[in-house]
Amino acid sequence: PQSACGRTRAWMQQFKRIKIESPVSVMLGLQTAYVEILKGSVITSSTPETAVEVTIGTHDGSFHCDEALAIAMLKFLPRYEAATVVRSRNPSLLDPCTIVVDVGAVYNPDTLRFDHHQREFNHTLEGYETKLSSAGLVYKHFGKDIIRRILANCEGHTYDDSTVETFYQKIYKGFIEHVDAIDNGIPVADGPLRYQVSSTLSSRVGHLNPAWNEPQGTDVCNKKFISAMILTGTEFLERVLSLATSWWPARHIVKQAVEKRRSIHTSGQIAVLEQFCPWKEHLFELEIELCGGCAPILYMIYADSGGSWRIQAVPVDPASFDSRKKLPEAWRGIRDDNLSELVGAPGAIFVHASGFIGGHKTLDGALAMAIKALEMN
Repeated sequence: PQSACGRTRAWMQQFKRIKIESPVSVMLGLQTAYVEILKGSVITSSTPETAVEVTIGTHDGSFHCDEALAIAMLKFLPRYEAATVVRSRNPSLLDPCTIVVDVGAVYNPDTLRFDHHQREFNHTLEGYETKLSSAGLVYKHFGKDIIRRILANCEGHTYDDSTVETFYQKIYKGFIEHVDAIDNGIPVADGPLRYQVSSTLSSRVGHLNPAWNEPQGTDVCNKKFISAMILTGTEFLERVLSLATSWWPARHIVKQAVEKRRSIHTSGQIAVLEQFCPWKEHLFELEIELCGGCAPILYMIYADSGGSWRIQAVPVDPASFDSRKKLPEAWRGIRDDNLSELVGAPGAIFVHASGFIGGHKTLDGALAMAIKALEMN
C-alpha cells in the first residue's frame, strides 16, 4: 500500500492541478483529494509503531465534534497532513506529541497545547463572547493559514489579506462558533427552546460513536474517529470553497447595484441586480462602505429562473424575517389581474401574503411596483 508520505505527495499534486471551472468541480476535486488524506490517517492509542516526525495528540474514548474538527483542520496544513493521531489520556503518550488538542488541561500556543477544559479557561475569539473549544482554539491560531492554504489552490482567483480576514470572520460566525458553544454547554437561547435542533454538526458527529450495545474497543473507536474527521473536515472545506466560488464573486454584482441605485430611482432606495446572486449580507456591508449615512435601500429587484422579475423587501438584518419596508398591505396575497389593477402595471404576478416579496413579468413592471410601494405608506 502507498505510504502516508506518498499519499501526501499525490494529494498535493492533485491539489495543485485543481482549477476553478465551476463551484461543483472545485468542491468535488478538492474534497476527493482531501478525503483520501483523512482516510489514510494513522490513528493509535499507544506508542506509534514506527518513528514519526509529527504527531497530533487528543483524548481517547468517546469523541466529540470539536477535536475531530480541530484535527481535520490541522491536516490542511503541510506540517500536519501526514501526522499520526495519538488518542489517549496517558501523559507519557501525549507529552511527546508535536501538538495536543482537547486534552491535557493546558492552553499554551507556544508549546502547541490547546485544551479548554481548565477551570480558569475563558478565552474567546476577538470580538465574540463564546468560549472556545479545541476547534475554536485551532481556528484562532491556524485558521487564516488554513484558509490561505485552500484558497491558494483555487487557480484563476486571487485573495488578499483583507479577503482572507473576511472569510475568517464569516467561517467562525457561521460554522465554528456553534461547535464551540455546543461543546462548552452554551445554550442557543436564554429561555425555553421552541423546538429541538437535532441535526447540528456536533450531533451528527456524536452519532458516529459506537452505540451502547455495539463493540466499544479502541480499534473500533479510532476507526470511527476517522469518519468524524471526514465529516467535519469536508463540511469545513465546503464552507470555505462556497465562500470563494459563490459568495465572494457575488459581491461585485451587489456592489454594482448599490453604486447604480440612484440611476434606478432618485431616492436611492431601489436597486437592481444585473444577475441574481446571494445579496443580503453583501448589501448590508456595502451600504456602510459605500453610502454611510444615505437612505437605506428598501427594495431589491432581480430576475428569477423563469424569466420574470422579483421585487424583494430588504430585511432589517440579513437573517431577519422582518423587512425595512414591506410591500403594501393591500397587495399582499393578491395575484395576476387583480394585482395588476392595484399596482397599475399590467403583468403583475403575485405578492406574498407576508409582503416580503412579489413578482412581475417585466423589469419595468417590477420597477413600477417598487416605486409605487416606496411612495405608499
